[in-house]
Amino acid sequence: MRPPDSWPRARFTLVVIAVTALAWAVATALGRDQWVEMWGGFIPARVAETVSGSLVPVWLTPLTATLIHGGFFHLLFNLVILAFCGRPTENLLGPVSLAVLYVAGAYAAAGAQYALDPSSSLPMIGASGAISAVLGAYAFLFGRNKVKVANRTLAMLLNALWLLVAWIVLNLIVSLTLLNAGIAIARAAHIGGFALGLLLAKPLFEIRYRNA
Repeated sequence: MRPPDSWPRARFTLVVIAVTALAWAVATALGRDQWVEMWGGFIPARVAETVSGSLVPVWLTPLTATLIHGGFFHLLFNLVILAFCGRPTENLLGPVSLAVLYVAGAYAAAGAQYALDPSSSLPMIGASGAISAVLGAYAFLFGRNKVKVANRTLAMLLNALWLLVAWIVLNLIVSLTLLNAGIAIARAAHIGGFALGLLLAKPLFEIRYRNA
């Protein structure tokens, strides 16, 4: 059963929205948009130290990258999705579990992007990878089960697989569409974050309600 959505019980979601918006506003006001991309974006080639120039340790850049966006509409889209999915997911899992999900999603997104092209010197920016993890958990916890089998565990696994395939296909379609317009998106990061959200949703739910 889905609990009533409540903003007072979505503290982590609100904090992330506020901090992310503030970080973008400050960078934009100071005219340092491009500088912060190189300063805190996740650059796969930096893992092997073939690219330098960042003041942030490479292991921290998956998190700092979530605070950097390539424009107002990039920021707005991400925060709208976070507000829509983060509030009900946090209401169900709690702020600590959502924080774990968000941070782990940021690293899963960076890991997927690195696996796709470890030599890339282009900075990966934006919170969409971490938000994809929240979206994956939201889809798992609140999505209608499309698979009808007798075994509940098998049904959940098959439903998670169906959601992942649907998300991959959607990302490929969007990526190809935007590529024709000269806009590149980190599709591997989105898929990596979403898959992580699917994997963690059930364990995080069970941890919170194990004594209920």
